[in-house]
Amino acid sequence: MKTILLLIVALFAGGAAAKPTAELSSAAHSPLVPYDRAQALESFSKTVHGGILHIVAKSADNAEQIRRIQDYLRQTAAEFQKGDFSSTERYHGPDMPGLAQMKVAQPGEIRFDFKRLPDGGQIHFSTEYAPLLTALHHWFDAQIAEHGSAALPEHSQHHATPTE
Repeated sequence: MKTILLLIVALFAGGAAAKPTAELSSAAHSPLVPYDRAQALESFSKTVHGGILHIVAKSADNAEQIRRIQDYLRQTAAEFQKGDFSSTERYHGPDMPGLAQMKVAQPGEIRFDFKRLPDGGQIHFSTEYAPLLTALHHWFDAQIAEHGSAALPEHSQHHATPTE
């Protein structure tokens, strides 16, 4: 009995801390998105006007996964366009860098444009306002720090220059 108790205490005291942050993040958040994160690649790219979030299926043959990714991104862009950042706040917490500034932006000061791609989709975040651009870049930096950013060279053709 003491051995079991010691194992439980050891797991709570050090076991969770030994897991990498990205692994904890992925496991904790996967129920919050409608697609299978293990079957998708996420890429975050900063641009001079904001940034681009790509989410694509690892398999171009996985029509259900692609549909779920596209639905998720379309809904997220629509929510963000209305100033509703509750989904990202639930996922990352209220202290996510850049989030507070994004939440107080006036309608139209930040654009969130969804684009369907053959293997998933993207949201193009853009603004002409320097303080909001800084907020977007902080938000993208935090996303990259938490999730990483998959290299998607086949998608560079969608963005001929970083000025997009």
